[in-house]
Amino acid sequence: MAPDPDRLRDLGSRLDKLQAGQDARYKKPPPSGLGIAGRFATELVAALFVGGGLGWGIDWLLGRFLFKTFPVFMLVFVVLGAVAGILNVMRAAKDINAEIARARSNEEK
Repeated sequence: MAPDPDRLRDLGSRLDKLQAGQDARYKKPPPSGLGIAGRFATELVAALFVGGGLGWGIDWLLGRFLFKTFPVFMLVFVVLGAVAGILNVMRAAKDINAEIARARSNEEK
């Protein structure tokens, strides 16, 4: 026994209306300028601290157990952390631009 196509279409349209109402209620506002700046700063500073910490840890371990390295690894890892931080900021900017474009396209509908 096959379902009635008219009833299925009616059910589909009612579900679409309900989904549209749910989407409108839980719509996120686009990120503010201060929020974007905070995210970028956090991404960059965190990567610098992680890179510097890893380099300092390697220098400390090698200096304690093998030979004195001076801050060679710390300098190398701070530079690598800066590169990673810049890449993270670029990735975050791309995500934020896509989110803003999605919000604008939804507003136009």
